[in-house]
Amino acid sequence: MRAAVATELYLIRHGEAVSNVEPVIAGVRSDRGLTERGRRQCALLEGRLRSEPLRADVLYVSTLRRAQETGEYVARALRLPARASDDLHELRPGAADGLTVEEWTARAGHEVPPRNPFQPFSTGGESWATFLLRAETALLGLVGAHEGRTVVAVCHGGILEASFNLAFGRGPTARDVLFDPLNTSITQWRHRRVPGGGSSWTLVRFNDAGHLAGRVAEESPGRAVPTGVDDHGTAPDE
Repeated sequence: MRAAVATELYLIRHGEAVSNVEPVIAGVRSDRGLTERGRRQCALLEGRLRSEPLRADVLYVSTLRRAQETGEYVARALRLPARASDDLHELRPGAADGLTVEEWTARAGHEVPPRNPFQPFSTGGESWATFLLRAETALLGLVGAHEGRTVVAVCHGGILEASFNLAFGRGPTARDVLFDPLNTSITQWRHRRVPGGGSSWTLVRFNDAGHLAGRVAEESPGRAVPTGVDDHGTAPDE
């Protein structure tokens, strides 16, 4: 029997964004991109990718500004054109886009982000459940379209969490594991199709930010915005 062909999927979280340090809910309209620290992180990431033997075949980048700015560094390092992807967005906040956490909490009258995984973040926004459906579909699309190749995607903390939900078959109500991936960290999955139409996922590495070690001492300045607001993935500790 022929061995299953492996597809390598590298997920790279964007560099530190303005929305990581200011209490603003940053969707498409209000994403102000990277901080100076975030750009330094990306420069270190670029240097690492240039020195490592990573021969990627295709690069996808979320169209949110913080990811696009990060993607410029990655594209140079990999010498690949970036393919823009709306499907790799963070959870879309809808009407709350651009407001501070305090402003939206006062208007919404509930915890931000909502505890109910089926409740939209705000009018016109996604719920955690609808976000997972979109994100997991996008990830399956990447490995399906590039079977046997190496795919790199510059994305967000929520997409990283969605990859674990997908690999472990966790539904939207499974929120017992907290994720706190570092900015510009690398997560690597190996995907194989299995007989009968299924597939298997192997986690090769998670939250690998070795390029930051001893170089950006102020890497973790504390968070002004809970996860689920700037990177809309998990419980409010990111």
